[in-house]
Amino acid sequence: MLGAIMFLSKLVMEFLPNIHLVGTLIAVCTLVYRKKALVPIYIYVLLVGVYGGFNWWWMPYIYIWAILFLMIMLIPRDVSREKIIIAVPILTALHGLLYGTLYSPCQAIMFDLNFEQTIAWIIAGMPFDITHAIGNFVLGFLVYPLTKLITKLSIQIGILEK
Repeated sequence: MLGAIMFLSKLVMEFLPNIHLVGTLIAVCTLVYRKKALVPIYIYVLLVGVYGGFNWWWMPYIYIWAILFLMIMLIPRDVSREKIIIAVPILTALHGLLYGTLYSPCQAIMFDLNFEQTIAWIIAGMPFDITHAIGNFVLGFLVYPLTKLITKLSIQIGILEK
C-alpha cells in the first residue's frame, strides 16, 4: 500500500517539476520499518516501470532510491525528535541535489558518453536538481509527523510492536 501511495503521490504532483513526496515517504517508511522499507520502495519502482515502460530512463530507479534508503538508515532508531526534524530534510535535500549525479552513470552507459559529456549532462541538469533539493527539504519537514502517524497506525493494526 505504501509503495502505491508513493507512486500515486508522484503522479498527482507531476505538474510541479521535480517536486514530489517520494523522498519524504521513503524516509518515513525507512524510519518506521527500517529494512522492511525496501518492500514499498521497490513496489514504487516496479509501478513506475509498469506505468512508464521499462526503458533506459527507468534503470537508475533500481539504485537511486536505495541510496536514499541507506542515507536514512544512518539515522539511529532511538534518535531524538529534534535530530530527526533537522537530519531528514537535509538528507532528502542532499539526495535531491545529487539526483542527476546519481543518475549519470546509467546515462553515460546508455548514451556512450565520455567523462566530459557526463559532467556537461550533470551541469545542464543542475537547475532541476536544485529545484528537487528545495522541494525535498521543504517536504522533509513532514517526515516527523508522518512517522509518528504511521508508527501509531502500524501498532494499532499489529504490524509493529510497542
